[in-house]
Amino acid sequence: MKILVTGGAGFIGSHVTDAYVKLGHEVVVVDNLRTGSKDNLNPNAKFVEMDIQDKQIFDLFEQEKFDLINHHAAQMDIRLSVKDPTFDARNNIVGTINLLEAAVRTGVKRAIFISSGGAIYGEQDYFPADEEHPTRPLSPYGIAKLTGEKYLFYYFKTYGLQYTALRYANIYGPRQNPRGEAGVIAIFASKLLQKEQPVINGDGKQTRDYVFVSDVVAANVKALDFHGCEAINIGTGIETDVNELFQRLNRLTGANMEEKHGPAKPGEQMRSVLNNAKAKSLLGWSPQVNLEEGLNQTVEFFRNQAAN
Repeated sequence: MKILVTGGAGFIGSHVTDAYVKLGHEVVVVDNLRTGSKDNLNPNAKFVEMDIQDKQIFDLFEQEKFDLINHHAAQMDIRLSVKDPTFDARNNIVGTINLLEAAVRTGVKRAIFISSGGAIYGEQDYFPADEEHPTRPLSPYGIAKLTGEKYLFYYFKTYGLQYTALRYANIYGPRQNPRGEAGVIAIFASKLLQKEQPVINGDGKQTRDYVFVSDVVAANVKALDFHGCEAINIGTGIETDVNELFQRLNRLTGANMEEKHGPAKPGEQMRSVLNNAKAKSLLGWSPQVNLEEGLNQTVEFFRNQAAN
């Protein structure tokens, strides 16, 4: 199968690319390298440096004749989306429409769209949230991801483009970028290894559902064989608060630093955790890596990076 992976030089997209290449698929990566890195690129995938908003994307689709698109490229910083909603919408809404237009014009049959269970449900009415939970996103990022799902439904009904929307919880692991505002585990691990003081936003009691990147890759592999138009949560069903994360990472890195708290950030919800029963039923997927093992692997990655 010929697969386009957008954002394939990024944290999650590069791991997914590796898995698709290993399975023998022909993979083309599109990435503008704004947050992705050439170091993450798989040497056996074709790389095209391009923004998904560019009109040249239509020429690429005409040239390559993709069977499937896996759309990971995104502006994924919730706080940046709050600060600059227009920038977020251009990347996450207009960029997605551009891809879907190119797909239907060139006969692409299926799309795997990376959505966000962590952001589109908003403050939850019940825990963990299943896919029927009301969608009340609290950030422009969450609004954009939900809008992407609505466009997918439109393109399916109008053009027959089948899709699977994977609603990610909070993903962590090797290759995550510790610079910037997104990815608290990468930020904390990197700072603690360098004996720098991490700052916990607010009281640190905000919870998230943390999924190790290899488990997310497995979901993207299983989605290749799923035919249907569904939104599916990819989460563990387990909540962990930021204070606990800090203490675990403090121990694993041997930093032994004090907890330091700063002001809470706007647009940040208090609790988020996803029900994965639908993923188990439709994809045969369930998480295999527990938090302690995943944090261990992540700390080792950043420790090795610091040593090189």
